[in-house]
Amino acid sequence: MAEAAPLLPGLPNDITIWEILLRLTPKPLLRCRAVCPAWRRATSDRDFLLAHHARQPALPLLYGDTDDLLSMDIITCDNWAADKLQSPSRDLTTPLASFRKRGERRLSICNPATRQYAPLHQLRGFKLLGMYPHGPTGDYRLLLYLKADAQSSTYVFTLGSGLPPRHIRGPDAKELELINSRGSLLFHGSLHWHADNLIMVFDTTAESFRQMHSPIVSGHVIAGLFEMGDMLAMFSLNDEETIVDIWVMRDYQGQVWASKGWVEFPIQELMAQSEDLGSCWEVEATYWDGDLLVLAKFDNGSLHQVDIAGKLVDSFRHRLLCPTPLRLKQSLVSHTFFPALEGYVVNAPPFI
Repeated sequence: MAEAAPLLPGLPNDITIWEILLRLTPKPLLRCRAVCPAWRRATSDRDFLLAHHARQPALPLLYGDTDDLLSMDIITCDNWAADKLQSPSRDLTTPLASFRKRGERRLSICNPATRQYAPLHQLRGFKLLGMYPHGPTGDYRLLLYLKADAQSSTYVFTLGSGLPPRHIRGPDAKELELINSRGSLLFHGSLHWHADNLIMVFDTTAESFRQMHSPIVSGHVIAGLFEMGDMLAMFSLNDEETIVDIWVMRDYQGQVWASKGWVEFPIQELMAQSEDLGSCWEVEATYWDGDLLVLAKFDNGSLHQVDIAGKLVDSFRHRLLCPTPLRLKQSLVSHTFFPALEGYVVNAPPFI
């Protein structure tokens, strides 16, 4: 069999595909498919797309209020974790995620990178705790809970299966309310939530809950989890709303935490931009390309990006735009469950 013609003259295809094309972000990669059939085949291969997805950073999402009831109320901020905090974009390139339309308890599923969307009519009334790939089956599943009167129950829903949500044994009602207050973090094959000085963990293989220790945090008003390299990390805002403390779990199995330092807000510099700064009421931390960055939302509607040295990287003013604990990785992988969902569309509202 004749060897395939090189995609780029003078370079082996292994280098072109796995060292060059693999490093592109989704938009340029999609444009490469228009070069010729060989480029389209190379950039559409599932193994390549899975490897490409694995290289993408887990970018934070921002929540944007809108009067358009047909649009999604969760949006990305392009390159938030890079060098510049830019204005939000409706041309999203985020990965698979679950969303709730503003003013409704109706979940939908979408992949903005491939512009696939489907409502989840059968989940009306359910609340989303997290989404995860189920390793043994390869399914994508949603972890849900349903509150009826004073009772709360936990469920698992397999996307595209056609089966109703399956009841599983979960935490008590109080713990469910706590972990519902923040988004989950998928780490080491489990979903994690920080709640009330403990960490609730959902093993996505066994589909069971357990608890882990968290650093002892007293007098802190906001706390949350994030991934820092290959370690589970946690941030918390102090009572004075001036310092974000950072911890990392150096030994996951032994649940050993260590202080990683702190980020001090440049309050004087922020006040110089606006006399009416107000209180800090939303904070998120993220780790990207070796740098720790903090995004803080203040009462006056301003968003500020600060690095670990306390240096103000950028500012953005938008009263109705808020950080969320959600993290999404861009993905061009086509998921087979989409066509099995009622109301499935491609290149249709809410993307157009």
